This record gives sequence, structure tokens and C-alpha cells, in this order.
Amino acid sequence: MLAKITVADYMTKRLVTLTPDMDVIEAIERLLDHKITCAPVINQQGHLLGMFSEKDGMKVFLESVYNQGMSGKVGDFMTTDTVSVNAESSIVDLAEKFQPSSIRSFPVFQDNELVGIISRTDILRALVTVGSTQS
Repeated sequence: MLAKITVADYMTKRLVTLTPDMDVIEAIERLLDHKITCAPVINQQGHLLGMFSEKDGMKVFLESVYNQGMSGKVGDFMTTDTVSVNAESSIVDLAEKFQPSSIRSFPVFQDNELVGIISRTDILRALVTVGSTQS
């Protein structure tokens, strides 16, 4: 049953996005307000430039300690080397991709367009949902 589930079935479609020129403190507040661990950073055309995560927020924290100030733009701290997944990929293949990785969420593309984000939590939700229907 799990093998038939696609990434699109469990991805988050309502994206919280950031821009590279956004203040990092505002970006961190947005992550906290929405209870998410990362968000895609997009340009004015909606193209993915990178991801800003809690891990990137730790860089902001440490820099503020060492430099006695909290300033900077998302573009200065975001991760630009992103790994994405296809919306039609199997959720099982995605679980295998998550297993050896420290990445907690992947941007999801369909026809070269950013359509969602999927996290480890989403995979666990699929497991529980399928498991409860089989009981």
C-alpha cells in the first residue's frame, strides 16, 4: 500500500516562502510562527534559489553572538545547494533518500515548477494513515 503513495499525496502545498532580501530575524520569526523547520527562498519570478532552515538560523545566532548584532539577509545565510524531489516520486523512494541524509525537508517540483515541500513528518503521517486503515 505504501509503495503506491506519491510525494504529491502528502506534501505541503501551501508554502511559506521567503525572499533573499528578507531580514533573517523576520525569516526566523516566520518559521517559528508557522511551526516549520525550513522554507523555500524564491525570487520575484517564483524560482527556487535555496532553502532557509533552522540550521541556517543557528548560523545567524552564532554570528550575532560573535559580532554583537543581529542583522543580515536570508540570501546571506540560506542553503543554495538544494536537493529536490519530483511530485510523482514514490514516498518509499523518498524515505530511502531521507534515511542517510540530515536534510529534514525537500522542495517538490512538478514540470519544473515548485509545487510543495515534503518533510520527514509527512512520511511518518503517511505511515500512520495507511497503518490505521489496515487495522
